[in-house]
Amino acid sequence: MPTWDDNESLVNPLSRRAFEAADASVEVRNPRFTAKAREATVDEPLPRVPQVADKPPAQVLALPQRGHAISYFGLFLFTIVLYFRPYEFSSALKWSAGSAFWIALATVAVFLPSQLALRGNLTARPAEVNLILCLTVLALLSIPIGSNPAESWTTFNDTFIKAVLIFIVMINVVTTERRLTGLIYLSFAVSILLSIYSVIDYAEGNLSVDGYRVKPMIGGIFGNPNDMAIHLVTMVPIALGMAFGSKNILKRLALLGAAVLFVAAIVVTYSRGGFLGLMGAALVFTFILGRKKKGVAIFVLILAAGLLMAIAPGNYLGRVLSIFGLAGDPTGSAAARKTVLIHSLIVAIRNPFGVGMGNYRFMAPHDAVSHNAYTQVATEMGIPALIVYILFMVMSLRRLKQIEKDDSAFGKRAYYLSVGLRAGLVGYMISSFFASVAYQWYVYYLVGFSFALWRIAGPGEQKRPEAVKS
Repeated sequence: MPTWDDNESLVNPLSRRAFEAADASVEVRNPRFTAKAREATVDEPLPRVPQVADKPPAQVLALPQRGHAISYFGLFLFTIVLYFRPYEFSSALKWSAGSAFWIALATVAVFLPSQLALRGNLTARPAEVNLILCLTVLALLSIPIGSNPAESWTTFNDTFIKAVLIFIVMINVVTTERRLTGLIYLSFAVSILLSIYSVIDYAEGNLSVDGYRVKPMIGGIFGNPNDMAIHLVTMVPIALGMAFGSKNILKRLALLGAAVLFVAAIVVTYSRGGFLGLMGAALVFTFILGRKKKGVAIFVLILAAGLLMAIAPGNYLGRVLSIFGLAGDPTGSAAARKTVLIHSLIVAIRNPFGVGMGNYRFMAPHDAVSHNAYTQVATEMGIPALIVYILFMVMSLRRLKQIEKDDSAFGKRAYYLSVGLRAGLVGYMISSFFASVAYQWYVYYLVGFSFALWRIAGPGEQKRPEAVKS
């Protein structure tokens, strides 16, 4: 039975035999051929497919694809610059402020000829790539219809198209366990740095946002407490999943400690969307692992929520209750966001094909953004784009569910990581209901991680014999 344990190779030996069988050109005779038909076609090559005895196709793991080492290095380096923004730490590094763009450009420039040489195409075309390409087309079509096409082009060119290109690179080059876990641990590294800094700031009373919230130490995609909370919400269940799947006690303790640290940082951001996303991720994670003991799962979840509220700062509960109108909201942000949400829904209904990427703020009250990823897409790119955006995430959830159906077939580590990724994606889907982050990097990395895991350790490409190739 194929496994994905700490001390074993990710590659199933059964699939290696399949490759060897394919390389040996094993002939498979079609039983429908009559003796006369075989004689007539004796000089013609018979179809050759991998032979794997006594094992159903669903349990045969494809070999990891080789190549793209330089492209992966570029992807890894780009992610470091994207996450850590080294030019913010020292004036001596100011010259590198635009390095992310040039690294991304160089990575794509290396990737394209490598992909053509290795695979004979510009990119693999799973459903996720087709959906993201469709979303890109809809984004381009929205540019000329807006009241400010220049703003639309800036929005498209500033972050969105970079996220699309890097996502496509990720889909094609993250083909081994080491590459996947390398990117995940890099995400953990920046999360730990952000969390430690935030918790220390809170303990020292450095509350520079609204007088009671911490300011993240790194800008960019972590530029405000709500954005940082969204990222950390996605990391908590992934860290827990990798901890549960590890046999190494020290690694397990380190990952569990990191998850607790991330939760503490989410609390000191006072992000209401972060709280709801964390609760949603916790529900998914707990109920998937507790299917056979739902009563125990519910008890553990309630206990964890109770402990969280018990150790949280005194005014945190009031902040959370303000979501439901059960407590005061001194800043008035909840009422303002409710107003913008209703307005954005009306705009989306009246403009089913959008008002132009980045142009909603010109129609919103007080020049506000929608503070909702779903209405952000619907108002700016149209209802069809919203459907594509949702399908993009749902496809990943479906792929991960395939791995979760049989943890004995695909290995303990792969199973728990799939549960963590699925819970993290649900956490993003909930938290992003309160932030305009549809064009930001969070979801594209999550979907990229999910597809990589599905291809490496899940049912992946072994459904068709011809798909099992290097």
